Amino acid sequence: MVLTPVPWTSLVKALPVLTLLAPSERSDHQRGRRHKLLTDWARQGALQLCRWLPGRRIIFVGDSSFAVHELAHAITARATLISRLRLDASLFAPPSKRTTRTVGRPAQKGPALPKLKTLLSNPATTWARIIVSAWYGHVEGKTLEITSDTALWYRPGTPVMPIRWVLVRDPDGKRAPQAFFSTDITLEPAEIIALFVRRWQIEVTFAETRAHLGVETQRQWSDKAIARTTPALLGLYSFISLWACDLLTGTTTPYAAAWYRKTSLTFSDAIGAVRLAIWIGDINQHSPPNRERQNIPQERILRMAQALCFAT
Repeated sequence: MVLTPVPWTSLVKALPVLTLLAPSERSDHQRGRRHKLLTDWARQGALQLCRWLPGRRIIFVGDSSFAVHELAHAITARATLISRLRLDASLFAPPSKRTTRTVGRPAQKGPALPKLKTLLSNPATTWARIIVSAWYGHVEGKTLEITSDTALWYRPGTPVMPIRWVLVRDPDGKRAPQAFFSTDITLEPAEIIALFVRRWQIEVTFAETRAHLGVETQRQWSDKAIARTTPALLGLYSFISLWACDLLTGTTTPYAAAWYRKTSLTFSDAIGAVRLAIWIGDINQHSPPNRERQNIPQERILRMAQALCFAT
């Protein structure tokens, strides 16, 4: 999904652009196929997007399932990866510079750095305060304390990966400390956090496509049926969100029931506006031009169409 702001809402939207069917290990075993891991599918999809957009700067944001060395190494040459980082991750300092007296193979890493979880209780740790919007539902902004540095992320069997890590703690103590990383070490810590919190809109997209477009509620469950309908419905979500940019403005009033106060536009308003544009145009374009008839008042048609647009 593309994490981008859209004009008709103040929030970042997650718009699907590529769908990959990732069967479970049990399903592949039953069909006698070699199982492909989720990170393998992610690597394939990420590299495909990089090929489609060779001149664009691409930043992939994922949860802890995508914090994998193989995935990071596969896409780092073409894009940036931002994800969560374990508090006990193995981080190392850069190796010492070689001199004329240095013998042996070049060292990949220097001495081990303290675990991130030990920095939480270390009184010498320097913390900076930032304000992050959309942090677990905080619309007006949430104050966080962060500390950051660069290091070499290492796992046996793979080369070291230079990363910038960011350790975050909640001054109010309502959330457990978390760590994040970016394979682009030039990114500022606050920027890394701001980019990562956009990822939570992916869950909103899944919820809205289930509620309004019927994703995961179709009656057929064969692989071919899912491969056809699910990408089409997810693509329809992006299509509606983009079309609504021409139909909804900052002065558009959100549609809501009398007992429910809604202050901002949502996807239900977007899908209602698109339905209204299609149905009103269809009524006007297909009316018989040369036949005696009694026209329905335009206001009544509009009320009827609006009722159908927001029907569930």
